[in-house]
Amino acid sequence: MNSISMKLNADKLIMQALEEDITSEDITTNAVMRHPQQGEVQLLCKQDGVIAGLDVFKRVFELLDETTEVVFYVKDGDAVKKGDLLAVVKGDIRVLLSGERTALNYLQRMSGIATYTRSIAVKVGGGYNHRYNLSDGVLLKDNHIGAAGGVKEAVTMAKEYAPFVRKIEVEVENLDMVREAVEAGADIIMLDNMTTEQLKESIDYIAGRAEIEVSGNVTKENIARLTGLGVNYVSSGALTHSAPIMDLSMKNLHPVE
Repeated sequence: MNSISMKLNADKLIMQALEEDITSEDITTNAVMRHPQQGEVQLLCKQDGVIAGLDVFKRVFELLDETTEVVFYVKDGDAVKKGDLLAVVKGDIRVLLSGERTALNYLQRMSGIATYTRSIAVKVGGGYNHRYNLSDGVLLKDNHIGAAGGVKEAVTMAKEYAPFVRKIEVEVENLDMVREAVEAGADIIMLDNMTTEQLKESIDYIAGRAEIEVSGNVTKENIARLTGLGVNYVSSGALTHSAPIMDLSMKNLHPVE
């Protein structure tokens, strides 16, 4: 993430996390560290995985004190192993202590997702965000379809309203809905919670007239059934709601001159 994107998108979230963690003062740190003192601490890997979120980790400390220095020995996307030295953070010890939990929370969470994603990507390819928010893309789900009066009506309304550069994606649950989506000219058809036989039948019917996404309870344990079917995309909520955090730690804090 470049510095502009960081300031616009991440800084306020990092500050919210810090303010939640420190409502008035870090009483423990202030009790043992009454005056400014330079120090350094190591960021250590405690399990094998894929590291991600290093720029956010660094930014936590910079927001507390812009003079904080972080030297990384890995980069985002690197495979890391238990015992690896990932970084050294140097600065005011009060900053290192007060920012530690927030910095690790972000890094452990993002690295956990990256590790889980890599385990899926080995089978089906790279991982990407589906969309960042409701402003980012048109995705017609069951309740949108119900509100519009049907698949055809929802797709037609979306095409009339959305800019022409936006693709129209519609979520379908059966072959009848697939037929409507194709006839309405949907750009992407999401096949949701279908059996393997239903997927094959739907894909055969679409026959290249729209891009195909498969969704619904997709995990690294069952994704193999989707390979070879001819779909363009696979979406998995498990990447965010089921990925465990990666075990990382800041250790060996000591004063320096």
